[in-house]
Formats: sequence, structure tokens, C-alpha cells
Amino acid sequence: MIRAMNATMPDPDQPADAAPQAAPDPADPAAETPAQAAERQARNPLHGLTLERILTDLVAHYGWPGLGQRITLRCFTSEPSIASSLKFLRKTPWAREKVESLYLFMLREQKRGHTAPPRHKGPARGAGPRRERPATARSTDRPFLRSR
Repeated sequence: MIRAMNATMPDPDQPADAAPQAAPDPADPAAETPAQAAERQARNPLHGLTLERILTDLVAHYGWPGLGQRITLRCFTSEPSIASSLKFLRKTPWAREKVESLYLFMLREQKRGHTAPPRHKGPARGAGPRRERPATARSTDRPFLRSR
């Protein structure tokens, strides 16, 4: 009873240099057995793939223009190359996640047998030619609104 009340006192049944044992956390990958880790990685389609391989497969499938349309990154649209894209993706975790997500999407589509054509976006808002507004009766009736 005294031991339960005072948790800071060492347990006389354990050696002084032994650390208290905590229950293994099932969410902690370091606490799992090698068999559990192998099973978990067997279901991971990205396991064993390098970022270079992922990027090369995406470029082969979509091309640089298609890749730049799907993931708007300057390294895909302005003078794209594998080396410069890898350098950027290794330093930028959010961009790497987008590339890995697109790769998984590509694998799912290939598995289903779909080969979707590249998505073509229209011109950016306001990028087209300007249309002149037609003159209305109101603006022609008031001479102070006319341009000089």
C-alpha cells in the first residue's frame, strides 16, 4: 500500500539500474516484430521504390506537360528535368506526398485498365482577350461619363 502511494520510491525486487518496462504501443512501428513489419510493408505499394523511379514512371506515363497540369509545381513546368525535380522533391515533403499520391492513382488506373488522357485546363481566369463592353443607353446619355 505504501508503494502504491509513493511511486517515486524504487522497487526493492528490481535491480537499481533496470528501467521500468512499459507496454509496447501497437501504433509504434519500432515496437512491432519483424514479421509484423514485413506484412505491413508487403501491402505498401511504395515499399522499395525510389523517388527517382516514381518520378521516371510518372514522366513516362503523363509526360512533363501532363505532370505539370496534374501537380502545379515549377520544377515540372519550367525547364523540367529529373535531377532538378528530385532535388526539389527531396527537400519539400508536401510536394513529395503529392507526387507519391499521383503515382498511387496512376497504379490504380493501370490496374483497372483505364488510361485517362491528360487533363486539359482552360486558360486561366482573365487570361483571354478582353471584351469591350457595349455602350449602354445610360452611358451615352450622360456626356460626363464619356471618355475624352
